[in-house]
Amino acid sequence: MASEERTQVGIVGAGPAGLVLGRLLELAGIDTVILEARSRDYVEHRIRAGVLEHDTAELLAEAGVGERMRAEGLVHDGIELRFGGAGHRIDFPKLTGGRHVVLYGQTELVKDLIAARLDTGAPLRFEATDVALHDIEGEPWIAYVHEGAERILRCDAIAGCDGFHGVSRPAVPGLKVWEREYPFGWLGILADVPPSTDELIYAHSERGFALHSMRSLQLSRLYVQCDPTDDIANWSDARIWEELHQRLALDGWSLQEGPILDKGITPMRSFVAEPMRHGRLLLAGDAAHIVPPTGAKGLNLAVADVRLLAEALIARFTGGGEALLDAYSDSALQRVWRAEHFSWWMTSMLHRFPERDAFGERLQLSQLDYTCRSEAASTSLAENYVGLATDWWSRA
Repeated sequence: MASEERTQVGIVGAGPAGLVLGRLLELAGIDTVILEARSRDYVEHRIRAGVLEHDTAELLAEAGVGERMRAEGLVHDGIELRFGGAGHRIDFPKLTGGRHVVLYGQTELVKDLIAARLDTGAPLRFEATDVALHDIEGEPWIAYVHEGAERILRCDAIAGCDGFHGVSRPAVPGLKVWEREYPFGWLGILADVPPSTDELIYAHSERGFALHSMRSLQLSRLYVQCDPTDDIANWSDARIWEELHQRLALDGWSLQEGPILDKGITPMRSFVAEPMRHGRLLLAGDAAHIVPPTGAKGLNLAVADVRLLAEALIARFTGGGEALLDAYSDSALQRVWRAEHFSWWMTSMLHRFPERDAFGERLQLSQLDYTCRSEAASTSLAENYVGLATDWWSRA
């Protein structure tokens, strides 16, 4: 017979969305249990994006999990758009009233959040398998298996933070879905070499897009546009470095090479599912939406979702009623669609499309030139990249 327990919010998934939500609710005295299908080691070593918007970094600090981020994260005040043999810097603080981004690996952020939760003893169950959601329109409960035993978690609400392939989204009947598959992917590498740049470089070239990023002052993270169906075995280290040299080429600047520690190909898609709430089940992060990585929005959207969701749940459990819960999906989707557009725009402007449309390529170059020459266009890029301020959404 399955053992039973009760909590206020059952959280499915221990990625950034689930862990940040758990932290915010814990600080407000709301009981939660987090269930994660993977092992702790797997979760802590998934290599994902590491660009934190200004307000994301501020929220993490306010939640008491930003000490290592503040000490080890890299504050960036701009990015470079490189095209036509020249580089053009977008100055974030100048264009956004002092806002910036912080580069801090998602793996490190997840480690910080897990450590903080384990330190307080709040329930976090790794390798919770056979997760199934029940009665989400009434009195919800979650069935799962942990340490070989069948268990039931009864709760007042379920937060589905279990990613694109999780069980939460399929539990919602009648979802409307919007999706776009892109005809290219990113081949990403992690290299044991200090970055060749102080800030991220987004490069448009005749050979395709390239990005020079970093994980630390010792590790470089670089990407080249590729066929999403290609086999990584076709990409030797020498071929990868050759493509990076050619796509990032600029007179007076050189790319430093080093041992490649990790490499893989990631397809690109835009995806949105609506609504993000059904009964007592609330979706957040990749369970509800996916963005191409060009705009660095994925992790930040997840945090923005759970910021709203935490406020709504705290209000519900502290006598503030359900108005914020009722508004959650519409409020979250307003920001989701803005990020979807920005990510699509950056992707469309910077990548080479396989049909090799000469007219379209000239339009891309014109858009890049305008973005760099026009203060209004530069400001639009900058404020979307660093993240629109939390109070921006409430402005009339």
